[in-house]
Amino acid sequence: MKKFIFFISAILIATALMAQGKKANQPTEITPEQKLRYAEVLIESFYVDSVDADHMVEEAIKAMLLTLDPHSSYTNAAETEDLNTPLQGKFSGIGIQFNMIKDTLFVIQTTSGGPSERVGIQPGDRILKANDSLISGANRKNSEILKILRGPKDTKVNLSVKRGNELIDFLVIRDDIPLYSVDASYMADPETGYIRISRFAEDTGEEVHNALNKLSELGMKKVIIDLEDNGGGYLGSAFDLARLFLQKGDPVVFTKGLKTKSSSYTTDKTGPYSDIPLVVMVNQNSASASEIFAGAIQDNDRGVIVGRRTFGKGLVQRPYPFPDGSMIRLTTAYYYTPTGRSIQKPFEKGHRDAYQMDIVNRFNAGELMHIDSVHLDSTKMYKTLRHERKVYGGGGIMPDIFVPLDTTLNTKYYRSLSAQNVFRPFTVEVLDHRRAELLKKYPTEDDFYNKFTVTPEFLEEFTKFGEKEGVEINAEELETSKPLISTVLKALMERDLYEDGSYFRVSNNLDPIYHEALKIINDPKRYNSLLKPKK
Repeated sequence: MKKFIFFISAILIATALMAQGKKANQPTEITPEQKLRYAEVLIESFYVDSVDADHMVEEAIKAMLLTLDPHSSYTNAAETEDLNTPLQGKFSGIGIQFNMIKDTLFVIQTTSGGPSERVGIQPGDRILKANDSLISGANRKNSEILKILRGPKDTKVNLSVKRGNELIDFLVIRDDIPLYSVDASYMADPETGYIRISRFAEDTGEEVHNALNKLSELGMKKVIIDLEDNGGGYLGSAFDLARLFLQKGDPVVFTKGLKTKSSSYTTDKTGPYSDIPLVVMVNQNSASASEIFAGAIQDNDRGVIVGRRTFGKGLVQRPYPFPDGSMIRLTTAYYYTPTGRSIQKPFEKGHRDAYQMDIVNRFNAGELMHIDSVHLDSTKMYKTLRHERKVYGGGGIMPDIFVPLDTTLNTKYYRSLSAQNVFRPFTVEVLDHRRAELLKKYPTEDDFYNKFTVTPEFLEEFTKFGEKEGVEINAEELETSKPLISTVLKALMERDLYEDGSYFRVSNNLDPIYHEALKIINDPKRYNSLLKPKK
């Protein structure tokens, strides 16, 4: 009935408008809303085939948003849930980290104290079935498996698990599983703490504060915050992080939009870590909230930024949810650093493909490898708030110390091993047979980190495994990439044997930004000269 009334209304509107136009012998203006409604009714009522009205409207919304900036977007209910889950800090599930290898689900780790660990599920177990759903051998996507394993808190799931040659049934009660945004936290040297942040989620500020406190107990007197490849998240979490390091009254960020009220964020108290040396690591994939934090630290002359120019995502998206669970994330304002720099890089409305190609263009232009190829707009030069250092707007945060991208170890052979997913199945197979032996030999993470090496025999075992997976050995390129291959293998094994953060402790050994950060923070004279240059 409602649809019929809507149709009649639309026809009446159209008829009245056409009649008006004929009377005046000229086209009649109609509002965009009337035009859109009329088009929908015409299609639904007279199109030659049946149409899915919901799908048609969704596509219309997406098409409208495509005419705007690159970050305004529409997501359906399922996509909205997937988008929000990593930022909300938890979900309900069985508490495992898994990998699908040759259509078999391998448990890599169980969440400490989580539902699976409580019933005795172990790393290396293979999950065959969950309730009545076949998992291993069913050619399922990871997204499908997650939907099967996750579910409301306190609901039951019966798991059929294979351990070696034994079949075991487990009854697991789903529970809230935390999603951490601090990927790694460890002492890089006796006085330097290191914290890697993967995203800015609801609890990021609290997580980092806890990590700082633990590192302080271990003797931390200075700290490196790693935001490489951190795509951002919540503005409030970036503000919470900045508050840990800034003085009372320091500005962090402000926003301005044509149709929204401007807002500014200023610290209300001095942070507990406002007086220790600070270095922030960034690269071309550090975006949004990462850039807000890096910009606040730089503009307040609080710490040294090391790496490469950041992504340049300085548009504020406000979520507008629909009753059915779908959502529009609409850009409503721009982010500005404390000195007034716009974080957003230039874009042309409706040209998203060109915008997405920016990083590729930067790479092709040599910007990621050569500082001379980085073009700073002299008309957008600003001065920092305390020591009047020169900083530049025009998109992204340009670090105080540029570190070029190192591609010397990245051969075609290594890329083939990665593209054919050889590393993960190999380490899973190794640990499947030698986990107990390795844990006995290296009972702690420190033991493994300091004593385990990828021997020539181990590397040969890996390359032969790669051959079976279709990657032919290239002896010359293997020799070139040996340090990289060995590091990835060790990092994956250490992560699977101990905890997630172990991966970065190993892989950072080949990260030039990390090494430069360590050099700067351990050289007080250079560190201070970067923040207080001679005039």
